[in-house]
Amino acid sequence: MQYPYPSNLAGLRTLLCLGLISLTHALWAQPVTDVKIDTDGSVHMPAQSVPVSEFLSPEGKAYLAEHLVGMTNPDSQKLVNGVPALIAGYLDRQRELFPVQKEDTTIGAVHAVIYQPADGIPPENRNKVLINLHGGGFSGCWLGCAELESLPIAHLGRIKVVSLDYRQGPDYRFPAASEDVAAAYRELLKTYRPENIGIYGCSAGGMLTGMAVAWFQQHDLPRPGAIGILCAGVAPTGAAFGGDANYFTMPMGEGRVLPPPSADSNDSIVGGLGYFAGTDPRNPLIAPTSDPAVLAKFPPTMIVSATRGFELSNAVYTHIQLAKLDVPAELYVWEGMFHGFFYNPDVPESRECFDLIIKFFNKWLGKA
Repeated sequence: MQYPYPSNLAGLRTLLCLGLISLTHALWAQPVTDVKIDTDGSVHMPAQSVPVSEFLSPEGKAYLAEHLVGMTNPDSQKLVNGVPALIAGYLDRQRELFPVQKEDTTIGAVHAVIYQPADGIPPENRNKVLINLHGGGFSGCWLGCAELESLPIAHLGRIKVVSLDYRQGPDYRFPAASEDVAAAYRELLKTYRPENIGIYGCSAGGMLTGMAVAWFQQHDLPRPGAIGILCAGVAPTGAAFGGDANYFTMPMGEGRVLPPPSADSNDSIVGGLGYFAGTDPRNPLIAPTSDPAVLAKFPPTMIVSATRGFELSNAVYTHIQLAKLDVPAELYVWEGMFHGFFYNPDVPESRECFDLIIKFFNKWLGKA
C-alpha cells in the first residue's frame, strides 16, 4: 500500500501511527516458543547473548568489558588497602586527577577524613558541607571507597566533603552506623545550618544515607538540605537489592545470578549482612519506604543507578514512593553501566555522574 504525502501535521501523525502498528505487528509475529510462563507469572527465559549497549561511549564499552571479565577472577574482591582489587587502580587515577587537601580528624567522636579542593573553597561554598558515607556492604572498604566517592566531588564541586568512618559489621551491628552519622551530623550543626548540609553515599553508603534521615527524625534532628542515594535504594529487599534486577541487571552487570530467597527465612540484604543480624528488614529505620510518614519528611533526594546495576529495581521503587509523596526526587539511570560504575574517572559516563551530583547539591543546598 502507498500512502499519500502528508500535507499537514495530522497526516504526519497518521503515517507515524501506521508505521508503528506495522512494526509492532511484525515483531509480535515472530514465534517465542522458548519462553515459558508459569501460572504464578514466573517467566523462564532461554539462554541468550546480551551485547554491550550501543549507547555507551567507546570508553564505557571497554570499561564494561573490563569489569565483567574482572568479576570472573576470584581475587577481584580481595581488599588492597581497604578497596577491592578490581577497582584499586581507579583510586590512584583519581588522586592524580582530583588533587585535594586531606585532614584526618574526629567529628562528634567519629573518625573522619575531610577533603577540600587543593585550590581552596570559593565564597559561595564556604558555609556548605557534604557528608560522604562510603560503600562496602557495611563490612569494609574504608578508606578506599571513601576516597573514590569523595575526591571527585570535593575537587570538581569545590566544596568540603567529610567522609565518616562509621562502625560496620561484623564487629558492630545496627544501629551503630546510624548513631555515628547522627553524632557527626549533630557536631556539624554547630557550624553549619541544616539546609547547608548534604549527605550522599554509594551502595551501603546510599542505604545508610536514607537510614540516617529516618534516624534523624526519630531523634529530633533537623533534616539536611539534600541527600544522594547512589547505587542503592531504601526499600525492603529480597536477595541483593531485590526485584527484577536480581535476575536481569545483576547477571548483565556482575556476571552472576543470585538464588531466589527462601520462603521460610529472613533471606534479604538485611539478613545477609552481619551488620543487620536479627533485625526486621521492614523497620523504617532500615528501609524508610516501609513508612510513608517517614518518607514524606525526606529532603530533596537524588537517586543514581544503571541499567546493569543490581540495585536498579530498588532505586526505581524508591524514587516512585518519594514522588508519590511530593518529595522532590531526581532519578538518574545510566544506560549500559553497572553497580558503582562512577569509580572509574576516565569514562565519560562517570564524569556525567560527577557533574550531575554537583549540580544537584548546588541546586538544593542553602534552601530553607
